[in-house]
Amino acid sequence: MINVELTQFFEKLFTEQHDGLVRFLCRRLNSLEDARDIAQNAFVRMQKMENLRELDNVKAYLYQVASNLVIDQKRREKLHGNYLQQESQNDNMYAVSEDSPEDVLIAERQLEVMEKALQRLPEKCRRAFLLHRVKGMSYSDIAEEMSVSVSSVEKYILQALKCFRKYLITDDCY
Repeated sequence: MINVELTQFFEKLFTEQHDGLVRFLCRRLNSLEDARDIAQNAFVRMQKMENLRELDNVKAYLYQVASNLVIDQKRREKLHGNYLQQESQNDNMYAVSEDSPEDVLIAERQLEVMEKALQRLPEKCRRAFLLHRVKGMSYSDIAEEMSVSVSSVEKYILQALKCFRKYLITDDCY
């Protein structure tokens, strides 16, 4: 009996708060897809709570959970941006400064290795990476193009970069 009441309570909470929460999150994230993902995660966390009905202000708690998830995502984005910046700096270390035959051979070998690694990537990772690095598209544009969230695009590109690094060291992505 109590599980039925709790389920009804949660369904009512979801029905009453979902759209408003998504709008709130969308203003903070500038991405409807990310807002929906975070709202879903907030509701899942709320559903797992044993003392949900004992909260004084369930709506305020829900919004606080969602706000904390936004903060977590922004931290991950910042870390990811720092990682990409570091990778970019590492890439610049391998830039060919002179066109000596040795430099050309090294560059050709690195290109061959990178092409092999690129072919071994899962399709979504390869596509996201190429759209970003070759076409210069932003993460949000890639997310829209691929019909995924921005955080998914970040994960795909990070996975690609890790694969490239591993492949350069071991000739094996997976």
